[in-house]
Amino acid sequence: MKRINQMEPWIGEEEKRAVIEYLGSGGWLTEYKKTREFEQMVADYVGAKYASAVSNGTVSLTIAMMTLGIGREDEVILPDFTMIATATSIMLAGVNPVFVDIDPATLCLDLEKAEETITPRTKAIMFVSLNGRSPDMNEVVKFAADHDLFLVEDAAQSMGSRYRGKHLGTFGQVGSFSFSSPKIITTGQGGVLVTDDEKLHEKISLIKNFGRQKEGIDYHVVVGYNFKFTDLQAVIGIEQMKKLDWRVNRKKEICKLYRDLLESVIQIEFIETNLKDTAPWYIDILVGDRAGLVSFLDQRGIGTRLFYPAIHTQPPFSHIPEDFPNSEYVSQRGLWLPSSSFLTDDQIAHICDEIRRYFS
Repeated sequence: MKRINQMEPWIGEEEKRAVIEYLGSGGWLTEYKKTREFEQMVADYVGAKYASAVSNGTVSLTIAMMTLGIGREDEVILPDFTMIATATSIMLAGVNPVFVDIDPATLCLDLEKAEETITPRTKAIMFVSLNGRSPDMNEVVKFAADHDLFLVEDAAQSMGSRYRGKHLGTFGQVGSFSFSSPKIITTGQGGVLVTDDEKLHEKISLIKNFGRQKEGIDYHVVVGYNFKFTDLQAVIGIEQMKKLDWRVNRKKEICKLYRDLLESVIQIEFIETNLKDTAPWYIDILVGDRAGLVSFLDQRGIGTRLFYPAIHTQPPFSHIPEDFPNSEYVSQRGLWLPSSSFLTDDQIAHICDEIRRYFS
């Protein structure tokens, strides 16, 4: 049997034809009409007034800091368990990250512990809806408002996921999504910022385009950078967006099938997931004998991926005091199983058979 990778991008014939057609049209490749079309599709899908495509999902969070006027000596609260780019992206804007432990029920920021870290320099919460999950987002919004903080959503893993019908990434002043290769839709690299605030949208547009108001006119009204998207990526993104509804449904089906087939394996713990609202990006489990299972599956041609290490355990952040028991617990036990949208039911059954065989 062909090796089953933990994740693969899904680029079909539609994307190939669209790229060939675009290249034959004489397009200049850089950001232009196709990017505007892609942005509108994203905005319509998530229910935001404005969307701005940028070079990647990491830099989008940097732009969010700049747009909100958060900079040097300011602090932003974020979870200790997240992809490290959540932290380094805000540091690129000169902002100090303040790490907080997570709620083990959702793997998201623990608001009670976050409150203990607020200082006069705290300007925002960077809320990460990890793997498309969230707690009560109304409570998150209230927490930010009560403490006069901006709410920025790192929804990189949450395209297609909602809270009570409202798309994640649209609860704060600014939300960010990623279209890197493993995501539910991909443009290779790329990200997008969404907002309902016209002034914030205009500032985002300036910052990502060197600080100039119009292409080809080199008059700059703010300090900006080249964080732009490309029309070539947008052409792929447009075709990917057309497939998103199907992929969201398929992700939910895949998650349910894994849960049903592994229900009897007491050594595995699934994180509670409301599949009405959540389209899991990856299929995640907690397992005590993680190293043994990873090795066993790898020998049988099945790829997996370890959870992110807790940020405070990584060398660039080793100076942070160690007080994140929940973050450490899930980091040491968490495992992502094969999660590609195009996995067949038979492949999932085979994976689960091998997992049961290991624990038997």
